[in-house]
Amino acid sequence: MWLLLSLTALLLAFIVALCIGRYPLKLSECARVLLGREPADSRLYAVVMQVRLPRALLAALAGAGLSVAGAAFQSMFSNPLATPDTLGAATGASLGATLGILLRLNGAGIQALAFVFGVLAIGLVCRLSQIRGQSSAMMLVLSGIVIGALCEAMVSLMKYTADPQDVLPQITFWLMGSFSGVGLRAVLLGSIPILLGIAVLLALRWRFNALSLSEDEARALGLKVQRLRAVIILFSALITASVVSLAGKVGWVGLLAPHGARMLFGNDNRLVLPSSAILGALFLLCIDTLARSVSASELPLSVLTAAIGAPVFIVLLRKTGGIQE
Repeated sequence: MWLLLSLTALLLAFIVALCIGRYPLKLSECARVLLGREPADSRLYAVVMQVRLPRALLAALAGAGLSVAGAAFQSMFSNPLATPDTLGAATGASLGATLGILLRLNGAGIQALAFVFGVLAIGLVCRLSQIRGQSSAMMLVLSGIVIGALCEAMVSLMKYTADPQDVLPQITFWLMGSFSGVGLRAVLLGSIPILLGIAVLLALRWRFNALSLSEDEARALGLKVQRLRAVIILFSALITASVVSLAGKVGWVGLLAPHGARMLFGNDNRLVLPSSAILGALFLLCIDTLARSVSASELPLSVLTAAIGAPVFIVLLRKTGGIQE
């Protein structure tokens, strides 16, 4: 029932995102454009197909991807505070994007550099965490903290040396997250790694419950722990780097949605991961709609995700008393 209600709410939120904004549209007008019928006003086509549809699709994909990655990391590390940036993928991608802006690359170049640096950061974390060919969950987390701190320091250094009149505002706005200026082609290209990561993690969700056991118990059940961890890290990093390269850093989604899913469905990852994807897509889609319509100037995503996500998170914890068994 909760899954059906969540899917219905997501569909309604998607329709609302296409209709409302500083240029409000009727539902019939949006439907006419989406069905391929030539509208009387050419502005309708531009607003729906070139502005709102790409943003709504990317917001839903980004929310679903970050939530699935967050749920996978929380299961792998047995830590409810784990997020998609636990191993430094988002901070590495931010470093690449900042470097691209300093080099005055175009949008595609900035996105490509952000994606490459995000993947490189994860590779460096995995390499540093290995001791005698083996890596533990604790070493992965500690290595992620170190690499994330180094990337944050490099970003701060680049912001300090950037031109305050031109480059610095661009870096600051990008790091705060936004779906503005994203075209349908960029969404289609960027959705490939996000959808691939979501599909792989959802396909493996049956094995995630065993990760809450000790390594010896998991191996006794026939689970190849090191290989499963490597797959989770790889595809979670793929999702996170892709989202950050397209929209900048977006916080709270990968933490809030998995917690909401566990409060509704318990700790069974067979239900937690797909429900996290739905709730994350719904949350970020609503946040993006508010960001572009609540005021005359668009608000950064990270501001709204923190301002709304933190109180909602506290209310959920207070009402439920924690995660259901």
